Order: sequence, then structure tokens, then C-alpha cells
Amino acid sequence: MENIDYAHVFQEIADLLEIQGANPFRVRAYRNGARTIETLSKSLESVLDDEDARLEDLPGIGKDLAAKIRELFQTGQLQFLVELRQEVPASLIQIMHIPGLGPKRARQLWDGLEITTIEELESAARDGSLESLPGFGKTLEAKILKGIEELKARAGRFKLSDADIYVQPLLAYLREADGLDHLEVAGSYRRRAETVGDIDILATAGEDSSLMEHFVAYRDVDQVLAKGPTKSSIRLRAGLQVDLRLVPRESYGAALVYFTGSKAHNIVIRGIGRERGLKINEYGVFRGDQLVSGTTEGEVFASIDLPWIPPELREARGEVEAARDGRLPELIERRMIRGDLQMHSTYSDGKNSVEEMVDACRERGYQYMAITDHSPALAMAGVKPDDFRRQYRAIDKLQAKHDDIRILKSAEVDILDEGKLALDDDLLEEMDVVVISVHSKFNLTRDQMTRRITQAMKHPSVNILAHPTGRLINRREPYPVDVEELVKVASEYGVLLELNAQPDRLDLRDYHLQMAREAGVKIVISTDAHRTAELDYMTYGIEQARRGWLEIEHVANTQTLDKFLKLLRK
Repeated sequence: MENIDYAHVFQEIADLLEIQGANPFRVRAYRNGARTIETLSKSLESVLDDEDARLEDLPGIGKDLAAKIRELFQTGQLQFLVELRQEVPASLIQIMHIPGLGPKRARQLWDGLEITTIEELESAARDGSLESLPGFGKTLEAKILKGIEELKARAGRFKLSDADIYVQPLLAYLREADGLDHLEVAGSYRRRAETVGDIDILATAGEDSSLMEHFVAYRDVDQVLAKGPTKSSIRLRAGLQVDLRLVPRESYGAALVYFTGSKAHNIVIRGIGRERGLKINEYGVFRGDQLVSGTTEGEVFASIDLPWIPPELREARGEVEAARDGRLPELIERRMIRGDLQMHSTYSDGKNSVEEMVDACRERGYQYMAITDHSPALAMAGVKPDDFRRQYRAIDKLQAKHDDIRILKSAEVDILDEGKLALDDDLLEEMDVVVISVHSKFNLTRDQMTRRITQAMKHPSVNILAHPTGRLINRREPYPVDVEELVKVASEYGVLLELNAQPDRLDLRDYHLQMAREAGVKIVISTDAHRTAELDYMTYGIEQARRGWLEIEHVANTQTLDKFLKLLRK
């Protein structure tokens, strides 16, 4: 089992307990345990194999959770979860994640109408049965049907970060095969899209290679779907389908272009080829029946007088025209980031102290950072004004100890109704940087939500708008908001827009980033880390930024401290 498999077990337990109405602290313990496991920098099973290691030393893992981890490791299942599934239908978990529902309403549907599946819920929403339950009217019915439609649309899609957890060990395993020459993942995974479906892997190898036999013998295979000399398909236990293609060396580059996509990008490339009397496909570049090139991607692009185009840009959003005109961006890289401007500590809902977050940022070589604990408006996580001031005094003491990093005093301040902020102006004025965001009332109209956010952005103390659309990938659609208007107001009032690097968010979207770039609005890439390990989510933010065509000058936290502080002055 991978770390994420253990984490998924604890998340399922938390969901089922929540539907049961269990003690919130007990539910939170399982969620915290899941998050600890998911962000471990090493394999959980390597900890279990180490006689000197103690699971209980991991944050959020007490005696009870440690015992359950050991049971999972030793037996492959957890009796407590088996019993929970007998008490609460596991299919209710999908229902509780539909917008407008949640654990209480999922339980209400089960108790009142014996609804336990998405199919039963959809049928009840269409025939009007839901209206017999208190609180279920036509508006909620429509919202449920829309949520089911969205759920079906993303079925079978894995978050990029989840796919990484399964794909990277598989690649390491495949590279051990005899006779292997080249190995590369293609498709949306290589383009670093926010979600991926099936995984396409391309390889070249010698005639005596054992690659295909090695592939289907992988330890996490649940089912071998097909096996042949040049193509095999497997389904991993997590449900992810992986196809491996063995291609001739002379076709490797052409196959990599073709299978990387996107489909729209490939249509443009093939069209240019046809204009020049060339046929471009997965086997190579042909003039008539003669193979002209195809060994490398560079050869394929050069055949139509283009430079190599980075995979993240291959979405038919102007990259071919930019390549032809010599305007391809020099995309941002991880090493260029000098600071992280959103993270949380134990003052609110973080799992590490301010000092631990500071040390972790110093280890990453940052010149500056901001501690942005939540304002009181966020239920169960808010910090009172006096506690913020206590935190700022603690930051002053820490700052006196460290001259290699600037610790910025901040907060993630909730945007309330009508664009008001959840903290008073006198406290905002004590901060070095003010980050604002929406965490409630997502059901406003597009105009209402846009007006609410832009009004807050106009506040003279505000510096950064965090996760501007509020989406959670595969879980919650963005709230209705006019992003173009947010960009316009950000430009006019000197507000930075955040690209939230949490793999659940990746908010802003890639095309929103392009919009901001073209408007001259600076982006801040922040991790929204709630523990030290999550600071490494910066990589996902960088990949999203690359998909949005961002270069070093478009990202505020690539600047030196002095230049960054100047950007904050409105």
C-alpha cells in the first residue's frame, strides 16, 4: 500500500463517522491522521519496517491510529472500517460530497427515503420525492442535479498529485527492466494537467527486453487488461489504468508528440505539416511514404520550422503561433521562488508552530515568508485579535534570532457580506501583508459574489486575494464569479492574485493566469501549507504557473525582499 491508500482509509472512516454524527474531535483526529500520512516525505511502510521508529512520534498519530495502521499493514484491511461499513452504507460518502448536502443531509436522505446511492438520489430529485424531506425544496433539487452532473463528468479522473503517488513508483520499477532505452509518461500527466485519466507510458527497448513481462508483474496490479509485444494495459489497485507502448527508436519522438497531445494541439501541428506536404503521426514525419524524421520531439517540431514547445503549453492556446514568431515564454522554474505568502500555524488550523514553519522555510532557502492564520470568521479555526497581536510579538522575537529570512506578519482575512473584512482596520494596519479570501456563502449570484470580492479588494490595506474562485478539484466547483472583473480590479488597485498551490485547489486556473499575465497583474504562488511538509506543494503551483505561461517577471514572489515589499505598497 502507498501512503495515500492508508490516508484514504482514514478519510473514509472520518466520513462515515461524520454521517453517524460522531464526536467532531474524533472525526478530526482521523482527518488529521490522514493528512499526516499523505504528506509524509517517506513511505509509511518504511517507518513500519524500522524497528527503532515509532508511529506515535508522527504528528496527529496517537496510540489508537498507530494500532490501526499496523493492522492495515499486517492484514491489508481494518476490522473497524469493515464494521463501520456494515453500520453506514459507504456509498453515502459520495452523496455527502455533492454541493448543498454534507453529512447531516446525507443521513437525512438515508433515514427519510432510504437513499444510499447517487442513482437513487438522482431519481428522487427528478421525480420530486426529495421535497417530502424538511429543507429540500426545488432550489436544492436543482443544485443536487447539477452536482450529480458534475460528479459524472469528473468520474475516473485522478488529481495530479494522487496520480504522482502511483505513477512515480511504477516508473522507478519499470526502469529496472532489462534492455530499456527510453521511458516517458505522455498524455495529460506529462502536460501536468490538474486531473488525469488513463496513463500512457512510451518506451524503447532492445529486442531481448523483458519490459512487458516486467510491467504486468508490477506489485500493485489489480488486473491485466491486455498483454502484447508492443502494448500492454493494466489497472492498478487504486483504479488507475496504465497503458505501456513499446515503439521503434526511429518513431519515439513522433509518438511522444502524438500521445502527449493535447488533441487540439496535435491538430494544429498536423495541419501545418499538410501545408508543407508532410504527414505527421505517431509513427513519424513522412513525405509520401518516406520517413523524414521522428526520433526526437525536436526533430518533429523542426520539420515544420518550429522550436521544441514545452509540454505544459500544448493546449492550442496560441503556443504554436508564439513558437513560430519566436515568442515562446521562458517558463518559471521552482528555483526562482524566494518566498511563500500563505501558510498556517497552530494559532489556527495548522499543525506546526510558527517557529517550525519558519525553520522549514529557512531550510528551503526562502528570503521571506508570511504566517497567515485565519481570521475569527472561519468556524473552528479563527484567531482572535489579541491572539494575533500575541503571535506578532512572538514573530518579533523569532525575527531577532534570524537575519536570513524576513517573517512577515499577516493573516488570511475572511471576506464577509458586502465585501467587509473580518478584522478591524487597526489590526490590519499592524500587518506587513494582508491576504483576503472567501470561505462562506458560496451560493450568491455571480454579480453578488463579484461585487463582494471586488469591494474587499479595494480596501487600502489589502495586498493579496487568495484562491480567488474557491474551487476544490473533484470535490467542489468554483463559486460563480467574474474572474475577468477580479483581474481588472486587481490591476487598478494594485492587488496581487494568488495561485494557490494546494493540489486540491490549483486556483487560479491556467487560462485565468494567462488572463492576468496579459493584463499585467502580478501573481503570488503560495502553498497554503497547514504543516511543514505541505510547503513542498510549491512544485504543483509552479507547474500550474507554467501552464499559464508565467515567466519570472509575472510572479511577485520571485522578487528579492526589497522589490517584493515595494510591490505591496498600494
